[in-house]
Amino acid sequence: MDWVTCTHSAACTGIARRPYGLCLPHLHPDDLTATLAEMTPGRLLDLRGTVLGGDLLTRVAEANGRRPGRTRLDRVRFTGDVRLAEMTFAGDVSLDGAVFERLASFFGSRFEGNVSLAGARFARELSFHGVEVRGHLSLDRAVMARDALFSQAGFGHGMSCERARFDGFATFDGARLGDGATFRGARFGRTLSFRKVRGGVLFEAAHFAADAYLSVTGRLSAARARADGTLDVSVSDGGADLRRLEVVGATTLRLADARADLEGAVLRGPATVTGRGRSALISLRQVDAPSLALHGLDLSACGFAGLVHPAGVRLKECRFGLSARGMREGVRTPVRRWLSRRSAPADDLLPEQAVSRAE
Repeated sequence: MDWVTCTHSAACTGIARRPYGLCLPHLHPDDLTATLAEMTPGRLLDLRGTVLGGDLLTRVAEANGRRPGRTRLDRVRFTGDVRLAEMTFAGDVSLDGAVFERLASFFGSRFEGNVSLAGARFARELSFHGVEVRGHLSLDRAVMARDALFSQAGFGHGMSCERARFDGFATFDGARLGDGATFRGARFGRTLSFRKVRGGVLFEAAHFAADAYLSVTGRLSAARARADGTLDVSVSDGGADLRRLEVVGATTLRLADARADLEGAVLRGPATVTGRGRSALISLRQVDAPSLALHGLDLSACGFAGLVHPAGVRLKECRFGLSARGMREGVRTPVRRWLSRRSAPADDLLPEQAVSRAE
């Protein structure tokens, strides 16, 4: 530890208050009152390693006018409910390694700087609903044992949740990610709702143990991710990197003026990819999908080499680039042969097949 610890006992890790040599909860009541009276809004608040109950935390918040400056709460253990709604933190906030034994609610609070909760543990619910962080939020390696709520929150310089664990229901609906969000290697134990989110996001090598609903305006990457249930993805005005994605349940991918790469993906359940506007699929190479429906997509630059189940592909209203002979260049034989022998409406066929059928 890089702070002077409380002399009350060798086991106490709370930062010592001058001139007493004791941490906040171990101060004599009169000394505690005097120490709280010295706190003022906008000034440094340093309670590293301290054990804070709900009543003492409330007194600290009120002593700072609910507007502390630089806040250092690393390795603090919160034994009661943490209710810090509608507060303003005027400086950077550090809660690395903190333990929240009960509810942790920052509902509607504002953070003027960066916030770090790296390695924090939440035994009960966590609420960042409606929170505004002007800087960057880190939840790297954090563990959330219950529901985690980040809906309608804004992160000016993005957020990082690498190798974080969300054991309960998690929602980020309506969040604004600023410079983007990273969930590389994160695990979601229950349903994830990530709807109507603005900003780029990385779910590379993430594990969705239950259903996941991802709707993003911007770029989305779920390369090498694994989904044990349903995976429902919508991407607008950006791109989707789904290379080597593995999905056990049903897969739905909706594109609106966006491009997607599915190279090497394994889609064990029924899969559907639909596009609107200038939406394109750029690779189906090495894709293993027994049932794959493609609708409204530009396939002029799409690669098909190594497609495992060409007979499982169904096309409707897809666009192909044509060579001088009228055939899509680069379409591999299995897909072409399958299309030529199936009985289907003209809009399901390659252009030269539709002409031949009409004659």
